[in-house]
Amino acid sequence: MKLVIVSGLSGSGKTVALHTLEDSGFFCVDNLPVGLLPDFIDKMTHSKPALYELIAVAIDARSGVEDMDRFEEIIDQIRSRDISVEVLFLTSNINKLLSRFSETRRKHPLSKQGLPLVEVIELERNLLSNINAGADLKIDTSTFNVHELRHTIVTRLLPNTGKDLSILIQSFGFKHGLPADTDYVFDVRCLPNPHWETELASLTGRDKPVIRYLESFAEVNSMSQSINDFLQTWIPYFKEENRSYMTISIGCTGGRHRSVYLVEKITSELQKSKYNASVHHRDLE
Repeated sequence: MKLVIVSGLSGSGKTVALHTLEDSGFFCVDNLPVGLLPDFIDKMTHSKPALYELIAVAIDARSGVEDMDRFEEIIDQIRSRDISVEVLFLTSNINKLLSRFSETRRKHPLSKQGLPLVEVIELERNLLSNINAGADLKIDTSTFNVHELRHTIVTRLLPNTGKDLSILIQSFGFKHGLPADTDYVFDVRCLPNPHWETELASLTGRDKPVIRYLESFAEVNSMSQSINDFLQTWIPYFKEENRSYMTISIGCTGGRHRSVYLVEKITSELQKSKYNASVHHRDLE
């Protein structure tokens, strides 16, 4: 049996994630209190197990402080039964969360505390800190739309029903802030910048004129080869440690040209080496 725990901040996309897993064959339960999880798993393992090999449970802050403090203990207890457990934690920046609640006019599930929304979100973040700390996969959905989040869930979570290491290579712009929850960050701002070429500024690192421009510089090719060599050398060591997920972030100034080009190129090289690698361009509109 494989159990996926879906948790995270309200408004970060838990419902979308759960529906995506349900569409992919998971038996899904929303808003189950953490303290009931062991009894629920007992019930599922003794009721026609062939029907319930894939289970997803969404857990949020309404479980209360006591249950959240026992989260790691409860998960270890379930894993001791030879059940594969993966914890997915979704988050988003405060401004995006405020915007989403404003747009949907939904109440935050902890709003009955009588606090301003900003403080309620921080309260929830603190209540879920144990789950966040122990999560196998963390996704910041600040820049995702619904379709992008569904695609990310499918490409990152579903292939890992086996033992393959799921690798995300993402581009970003330093001027928009560092990405959260990444294993390695490569800074490529030292490379020639197509942004200063009038005919290239409006294009991206996926467009052929930009690709030709960047590939005309020896230092760009050298940077690409160096990052690829590093990853090809060290990824096997991560796999030996039974890691399920790995995130590599490559950043330039705006996240549109150099980082996008290198992410596409390096991901292609990893895929040629049979790695389960996927792409996300965080700041590419």
